[in-house]
Amino acid sequence: MPILNHQHRLLVLQIFFVLFLSPHIVVPGSPAAGKFSDVLANGRNVSDGDVLVSAGGSFTLGFFSPAGSGAAQPATRSRRYLGIWFSISPEAVHWVANRDRALNDTSGALKMSDAGVLLLLDGAGKVVWSSSSSSSAGSSSSSTAQLLESGNLVVHAQGSGSGSGTALWQSFDYPCNTLLPGMKIGKNRWTGAEWYLLSWRTAVDPSLGNYRYVTDADGALPENDLLDGNDTKMYRTGVWNGKRFNGVPEMASFADMFSFQLTVSPGEVTYSYVAKAGAPFSRVVVTDDGVVRRLVWDAATRAWKTFFQAPGDSCDSYAKCGAFGLCDSNAWATSICRCVKGFSPVSPAACSMREFSGGCRRNVALDCINGIGTDGFEVLHGVKLPDTHNASLDMALKLGECKVRCLANCSCVAYAAADFSGSGCIIWTNPFVDLRFVDDGQDIYLRLASSEIGNVLCCIVLKKNLFYCFVSLDLMNCISYLPTV
Repeated sequence: MPILNHQHRLLVLQIFFVLFLSPHIVVPGSPAAGKFSDVLANGRNVSDGDVLVSAGGSFTLGFFSPAGSGAAQPATRSRRYLGIWFSISPEAVHWVANRDRALNDTSGALKMSDAGVLLLLDGAGKVVWSSSSSSSAGSSSSSTAQLLESGNLVVHAQGSGSGSGTALWQSFDYPCNTLLPGMKIGKNRWTGAEWYLLSWRTAVDPSLGNYRYVTDADGALPENDLLDGNDTKMYRTGVWNGKRFNGVPEMASFADMFSFQLTVSPGEVTYSYVAKAGAPFSRVVVTDDGVVRRLVWDAATRAWKTFFQAPGDSCDSYAKCGAFGLCDSNAWATSICRCVKGFSPVSPAACSMREFSGGCRRNVALDCINGIGTDGFEVLHGVKLPDTHNASLDMALKLGECKVRCLANCSCVAYAAADFSGSGCIIWTNPFVDLRFVDDGQDIYLRLASSEIGNVLCCIVLKKNLFYCFVSLDLMNCISYLPTV
C-alpha cells in the first residue's frame, strides 16, 4: 500500500470532515444531500439545482417539476415550481410557492430582498412570487430565511434565529394541500383570515384545485369539513368531543403517535396535531379527487401507508340519508339508509330506487304547548352526532338538565351530551342530517310522541323485600325516581 505524504494526509482529512462531520453537508444520495445549508441570507440565491436542507435532513427546499403519469405525461422541465418536500420521499411535496405561476424554464431563483422579503424571480428578473411579509417590524437586509426540521420555512428578523424572535413570515401560515405536525387549519375570528388545505388541480398540477379541508366553527361545536369547488359539504368529521372528532374513532388508534388539539379562543378556532417522540413522518393530504388521507411513513418498506381516509364508505357522504335519516354502513347496500324511530320515508318510491336524500318525516306529531306535553325520548346509541349548524350549545348543563331544557322547548327535536365525559348540552331545534353509526360513537336522545315510545317497567327498591313498580314511557323517568344517596 503506498505511503501517503503530508499533503495527501491533509486532503484525506479534509474530505473526511466534509463528508461525515459537517452538520449540513452529507453524502450525495442521503436524505439531506444538497447545498449544505438550511439558511438563505441576503446576497445569496437558491437557483434551480440548488437546495436548502433542514438541519437534521428531514426536509428539502428547491425547484421541481411534478412527475408525470406514464409516457403520456412525462415530467417536464418547462414547468418549474419552488417547493418543500420530504427528503426521504421527494414526490411528497407539502408546500409550493408559485402554485398558479409555473416557471417556464430552469432560470428561476429564490432570493432575500433588502426589505427582508423572499422573492422568486424568473430568468428576466421579474417577480413570480413573494412572501409578502406579514410584519415589517424588524425587517432589514440582515433578515434570513431558514428551513426548519418541522418543514416550516421561516423568515427571521435581524439577530433572531430559529426558536428566538418573532417570525416575519412562515410557510406554515400558507398551507397548500398538506397538514404537517405543528401546522394548523382554522380561522382568525378578529381578521377573518382562514387557514385550510386546498388540493392540487391534478396529480401533476399543483395549481389551485377543487377541494378544501377546513375547520368549521359555525356550528354548535367545531368540526372539520371537506368541501368541493362550490363550497358544498362533502364530508364532515363530526363535532369535537373533547378528545377527538366524534365521527373519527380511528383517531384513538393514533394516540401513541400523535396528540390532537382543537383550540377555541376569542381570537381563533384552530385544529392541529403534534407528533410524539419517536413517531414516524406523517402528513394529512387532500387529494385532487376529493379524498382526505392521513399518511404515515413506513421505514421498513420505504413507502407511505394510509392510516385513514375520508370519505371512507357510503355513509361518509354528507347527508346521505336526508333529514332524520340514519346511515348504517354494515347494512345491505340497498338499505344502508333508514329512518330513525318514529319517522317514515318522505318518498318510499325514491327509497326503493336507492335515493334517500329526501329524508324522513315524523309519524305522529309531538304533543307540546308552551313547554308542556306528554312527549318522551328514545336513545340511539353509538352514532356520529348530526350536523350542529341548527343546534345550540350550553356547556354548563348536565345531561339530565339538557333533557329538561329540551322538553321545555317545543321546537327541540333531539339532545345529546357535548363532551365525551357526558357533560354539556347540544339541542337540535330543526330537522337534523348526517346521522350515522360509528364505532365508539355517542348517544343522542330523539324526541318522540308518547305513542311512539315503548313502555318500560320500572321497579324501584324502597327497602328490603319492598318494591315500587310502575309503567313509564321513558327510561329516563325510571332514573329520575331513584333515591339520592
